[in-house]
Amino acid sequence: MKLLLKLQKLKLLWTLKPPNRTFHGHPRLLSSDVYSQYESIRQGKQEIPKYFNFASDVLDKWSEIEKAGKRPSNPAFWWVNGKGEEVKWSFEELGFLSRKVANLLTKECGLQKGDRLILILPRIPEWWLVKVACMRAGIVIIPGTSQLSAKDILYRLQASKAVCIVTTDKLAPAVDSVASQCQLLKAKLMVSKGSREGWLNFTELYQNQSADHSCIKTRIQDPMMIFFTSGTTGSPKMTQHSQGSLGFRPLLSERYWLDLTPSQMIWNTADTGWILTSIASFFDPWVFGSCIFIHNLPQTDSEVILNTLCRFPIDALVGAPTLFRMLVQNDLSKYKFMSLKYCMSGGEPLNPEVMEQWKSYTGLDIHEVYGQTEMGVICSVSKGMKIKPGSMGKAAPLYDVQIVDKNANILPPGQQGEIAIRSKPIRPLGFFSEYLDNPKKTAESERGDFYVTGDRGTMDEEGYFQFIGRDDDIIISSGYRIGPFEVESALIEHPAVVETAVVSSPDPLRGEVVKAFVVLSPTFSSTDLKSLTRDLQDHVKKTTAPYKYPRKVEFVKELPKTVTGKIKRNELRDKEWGWI
Repeated sequence: MKLLLKLQKLKLLWTLKPPNRTFHGHPRLLSSDVYSQYESIRQGKQEIPKYFNFASDVLDKWSEIEKAGKRPSNPAFWWVNGKGEEVKWSFEELGFLSRKVANLLTKECGLQKGDRLILILPRIPEWWLVKVACMRAGIVIIPGTSQLSAKDILYRLQASKAVCIVTTDKLAPAVDSVASQCQLLKAKLMVSKGSREGWLNFTELYQNQSADHSCIKTRIQDPMMIFFTSGTTGSPKMTQHSQGSLGFRPLLSERYWLDLTPSQMIWNTADTGWILTSIASFFDPWVFGSCIFIHNLPQTDSEVILNTLCRFPIDALVGAPTLFRMLVQNDLSKYKFMSLKYCMSGGEPLNPEVMEQWKSYTGLDIHEVYGQTEMGVICSVSKGMKIKPGSMGKAAPLYDVQIVDKNANILPPGQQGEIAIRSKPIRPLGFFSEYLDNPKKTAESERGDFYVTGDRGTMDEEGYFQFIGRDDDIIISSGYRIGPFEVESALIEHPAVVETAVVSSPDPLRGEVVKAFVVLSPTFSSTDLKSLTRDLQDHVKKTTAPYKYPRKVEFVKELPKTVTGKIKRNELRDKEWGWI
């Protein structure tokens, strides 16, 4: 993939989808800020640079602006844990500490440019330090949710060929149980106050490192991050992103889904394992020099979230629809938010009634955002844009989004088809590079001149898109993307299960949940089914990440199949949703 676009190619891309140049909510920033320095590229007067590194070209530039007294005095990063602990960093402090971590990774762990590091940490400051440090050293970051099981970790270590893993003392035993099967793993870093045999103590070592580190030179197409994303068949796929697709994209794509200033603060509640956190709690806010607020949130507690919004000057809130469904169940009249002005929801469609309830109590709209791991934000309802209930807004700048049929023909407004983004003749900057080590999957994702998302939807005459549902068997519950194969593989290991099929099932809080249809072994036919259901659920929680467990289980005598013996999951799903 060639991300270095010549001027004429850049103009062609913008002809396909001209960027939105309307700036809502505040005047243009000073010409000295980082975002404004790239205005000539956004105007098509200059080509995209050959070299780019987010740490040196964005974060360090903000540090210089900060030291020159041209940025507000608010922090760049503000973390709390609800127990009285608090961390605040300026861009200068973030740079100082991340250089120490970069030296730890390169000198103590022996990592080099291009090496891969698996990062499994909860919402703690070290996650941000390691991530910036990896960019400084040219190390490829592979984030993972803290809910991963030993089996999940083994698969990721082996598939990615990672040479280092950074995690907590909670997950260290799981890593140790599989480390002998990962010959390429040469360094294990533990973020903990304690120690463990075979592990380097991250906290002790990085504090003793020098803060003198020169950021490595990276090309704009060099790999930066790899996300494991669930599919309908097989194990999760590795989706690789570059310095350009994640780091440079927000500099080029205008103020669309996110419109912040250096004096504002954003709070995104997503898990650190998902791309939304990389976008909404890292790249995009820091492009604008804004403050990223983080609450440790070991569990999603609506009262804690509402009280936090009242105590801290948070301007923008980003969360999955489940978050807002939970919040509106509280008596919102008891809460007075300190600074909240802008709310965004993404990961799955949000019920119009929840949007109405939230606005009636808070006076605030919820702006929907639609995206995927492969290309970040695809559509959104931006500030100042008319809100249409049930719509996820218009196409993001740089993307020509269309509704297409099975032959990649563009369908007229109002007609249902598959949501697709034009990928030829020019592959947009925000696109992932490839499904790593899986050229077949990479090729299958394209149809004609389009990348097909696997989501069905419609577009109206004004260019607003509406999500209809997945075109495959992927389950999206509380913003978590779950492949049925992973759950079925866990269930089939249980001696009571002869055969199983997993589909989505409607749920008022989570949007949809995992439901398993199970054919029992004859030896378990007389077992108490309630007890067996709990046993199967616990088994899945132990075998794979707990968020994937089936919240609903139905025991059946047989599963519907095609003449060739394939399970008709679509039939089970359609019955579950009342579509047939």
